[in-house]
Amino acid sequence: MRIGASLTSAHPSVDGREGARRMIERTRAARAAGLWCLTVGDHHANRRPYFQNTPILGRLLAEWGDDRPAGCLFLVPLWNPVLMAEQVGTLATLAGEPFIIQTGIGQPADRAAMGTDGRGRGRLLDETIAVVDALLAGERVDSAFFGLTGATVAPLPPGPVEWWIGASSDAGIDRAARVGDCWYAEPGLTVTTAAERMAFYLGRCAHHGRSPVRVPLRRDVLIAETDAEAHRLVAPLLAAGYRGIDPMALAFGSPATVAEQLAAFGPLGFTDIIVRQMAVDHAAVLRSYALLGEVVERLEEP
Repeated sequence: MRIGASLTSAHPSVDGREGARRMIERTRAARAAGLWCLTVGDHHANRRPYFQNTPILGRLLAEWGDDRPAGCLFLVPLWNPVLMAEQVGTLATLAGEPFIIQTGIGQPADRAAMGTDGRGRGRLLDETIAVVDALLAGERVDSAFFGLTGATVAPLPPGPVEWWIGASSDAGIDRAARVGDCWYAEPGLTVTTAAERMAFYLGRCAHHGRSPVRVPLRRDVLIAETDAEAHRLVAPLLAAGYRGIDPMALAFGSPATVAEQLAAFGPLGFTDIIVRQMAVDHAAVLRSYALLGEVVERLEEP
């Protein structure tokens, strides 16, 4: 399995410049660790510093380079499809291949802030994916749904674009099998629940006559030199009910321990683990990235 990075975009405890600096330093650390892809998130109308997906990724690509894949989450129903395609087309000229589009529908707060109640978001997602896909292929697009006539975008991505459909419900996973290049599995899955969801996803792929290009899994991690040190660092987070995630769905410990935890998903059919560092001290996060290089080496061993 390969390891990629999902970079934390929220930095509520520091001012904007410091938060941006941290994202830049973590990007450098992720590259030095040998991670294969870099992605960032998408949320809207935030009261505390949250760095928006397309401009921050453009800056981070100066550190990440154009020889490895990169991409970002789009809360697709909240985006105009032409604007979204234009952002992807430009970013793809700066990044390696493939360019990764991760999809989501947004939380109620995101939708309310953008003037929508979320009704019809499933159809909005389907319609937007179809239009953006056509625009990125260089087509002139008419869409009665969006009121588009002869829409085009440029520049076009110089290489392939992959749609990673994030989903947890049966309907969402079916959509991933039907219109996505792959299902992007949620971070809260344990090995047991991941096996169940994978079986459902592969069954829907067979139903739709499609094969995923990969099956990535999001995982929150923290790596330290020893298991004891990692447990010390994450104990306050666990006590606070870290993001509502089952502790069994987190990966923390020494490089050997985390490699063993992540390797358990390989036999289930997962091809990639996209890690987000747990919210601890910035210096500890950078150290975790450095130690992640050892995890990469262990997972690449035959």
